[in-house]
Amino acid sequence: MAATVRIHRPGAGYALDEPEAFLGSGFFIAPNWVVTCAHVACEGEGGDVSVVYEPAPGHGMSAVPGHVVTTLPEGAAAVPGTWPPPDLALIELTAPVQHECGYVSERPAAYYGDGKVLYAGWTVLDGRLQMLYGTLAVQGTVGSLSTDVQMRLGENDLPHGVSGGPVVDPLRGEIIGIVKSRSQHARGGTSIGLEQLRTLPVPAGPLTTERDDLYQRVFHAHDRYHRDRQRHPAGRRHTWVDVQGQLGARPGRTLSPDERAQLLGRLADLPPPASTRSLLDILDDLPEFQAPLPLPAPRGWRDGLGALYESARDDGALGLVLDYAVRVLTAERPYVAPSTQAAEEALWDWVWAAGQRLGVRQRRGLAEQRLRGLTPRPRTGGRPDRPPAGPGPAAPPGRLPERTPVARPSVLVELVRRHWEPDHCDWSVSVVPPGQDARRLDEAERAPLARLADHLAAALTEAFRQCDEPGRPAVLQVAVPHSLLGRVDADEWTLGPDEQPLGALRPVVLRCSDREQLAADDPFADGEDIWPLADPVDLEEERRARWRWLHTHSAKVEVLDCDEGLRKPVPPLEQLRALAHGTVPVLCRYGDDRFDDDAAALARIVRGGFGVALWRRRRGLPDAVCGEFHRGTFDEIADPPSAHGLPEVVHALRRGLRDGRTETFWADGIALLYDDPHQPLPGAGELLEAP
Repeated sequence: MAATVRIHRPGAGYALDEPEAFLGSGFFIAPNWVVTCAHVACEGEGGDVSVVYEPAPGHGMSAVPGHVVTTLPEGAAAVPGTWPPPDLALIELTAPVQHECGYVSERPAAYYGDGKVLYAGWTVLDGRLQMLYGTLAVQGTVGSLSTDVQMRLGENDLPHGVSGGPVVDPLRGEIIGIVKSRSQHARGGTSIGLEQLRTLPVPAGPLTTERDDLYQRVFHAHDRYHRDRQRHPAGRRHTWVDVQGQLGARPGRTLSPDERAQLLGRLADLPPPASTRSLLDILDDLPEFQAPLPLPAPRGWRDGLGALYESARDDGALGLVLDYAVRVLTAERPYVAPSTQAAEEALWDWVWAAGQRLGVRQRRGLAEQRLRGLTPRPRTGGRPDRPPAGPGPAAPPGRLPERTPVARPSVLVELVRRHWEPDHCDWSVSVVPPGQDARRLDEAERAPLARLADHLAAALTEAFRQCDEPGRPAVLQVAVPHSLLGRVDADEWTLGPDEQPLGALRPVVLRCSDREQLAADDPFADGEDIWPLADPVDLEEERRARWRWLHTHSAKVEVLDCDEGLRKPVPPLEQLRALAHGTVPVLCRYGDDRFDDDAAALARIVRGGFGVALWRRRRGLPDAVCGEFHRGTFDEIADPPSAHGLPEVVHALRRGLRDGRTETFWADGIALLYDDPHQPLPGAGELLEAP
């Protein structure tokens, strides 16, 4: 019920409770994804709708825009009041929000327990929009055995508006379908099984990333959400796994609810099957799998797991599940992401731990099967941004060939804080031609931080006009004192009322303008030597060494302040200095301020000699799931051959956020420190000093 939403015509943000704009119901199937009926979603305007939801119990209703990405069947010419089955639609939110997600069964077809199901949805009662829920009796199916996508429901009313709401197996607590229609002449109506989403179109070309296949993209996000939700130690509300433990039901009586969520989450961390055929081959090769294949055929790893539940004997189910997991572990990959190896290792750790419940011969068989699979596997595709290997000098082991970027002009904004007026600053805007000193265009004093973009707009417009080339926007460098690193959101500045944020238009990076001050004294010690002093010369050389390494090797991401959702303090300076030179520090929970020295976290990273770091300005609920942020930083920040490409990577993520691409929503609010020691700031410490 927490995941059930209302679908409205676009623009509902100004009239959340207006019945005339209400179209029907739906529910969150994955972060930033809603499933509903096609006949509900397509009553919007040009594919645009508003999704009205409750962010958390007691927080009231909110609206977020969404766009209908696909319908099943596609392009159906529906008669008013009807839509041909399966009558499903996926809506993608165009802005990131925090919300609950329902749990969708991975079983091969809907499982109906004792013949009763639950439903939830919204309707208009007495002129007001209200949520309903209740029970319905299963009265059969509509269609033949091979096409029974509709289930007949009765013994209760299905009022107008509940179409698109979830249908739940009450014994197992899983969403198995969606309310499609209500009967015109009797109580009840019909529902559609959500396994019909497997019929979404398969991409024509090879898969190169998860987002190439809409089905995999949505259900991978679904399974990772429930895994991460359960692992989140600071969560305040019951999870699906918690409720499953209360119900006492689990598939095949083999996996506990937590084991099930963890296994599905680990499978979702891997690239999907190379094809449906390759998945079916894996199932066919399982010696204990004898059940007929369901329709629609399994398409993702979760579907294959669900197909096993009804097949195995109780005493052999665990062995069958683990045999399947090892075959997934060693399967052909359509592509490989930076996180794939770690995901494979995590899956094997889970398999081996679960396998301790088996006999020694079965455990040995799993280990031998894994070893056989460690031989080089074929790949059916690859990332398009990876150039093929060609002749040239070999790089040292573990090191990528050095890459020198093309010199480009940049725009530099320098801010100086007025300590006697903490909400104001002095500023200057300069053009930095390649290989030359900065050339100042304009400067001013006493600008309010809250309206800084308004004061900078004219100077920045001129600077960009001088530096931009067609298809190659100049980088914006914003140099600020350490105390403003977490406060200046330069990527969100706009230069006019109808302009896009600068972060969506060009790379925007931050630099620290008072690094020398941090190296010379300790402004946070407060009488105690909590940061052991080091020779400033040594720190500067360390900074340059880190920069050189990062720009000739792949980066290694290190999340410093979060351990699987649990806030922890940033390590002290000496521990930071001990991190490998290829480390990019990441702050997941910056701004929580749960520890006394949280405000000094960024300054400590700067003082530790790091010229590249990433953090996000938290804007969600305090117990927001952060697993996707960790995974995204690992995949995206560790992906470029060297740190030269990081400003462009972050730019692409911000552009994706602006364009409403769901796969980038984990990056909402990110900031990048990219402070080149070989490009010293002009007049360090002398800009617009007070008399």
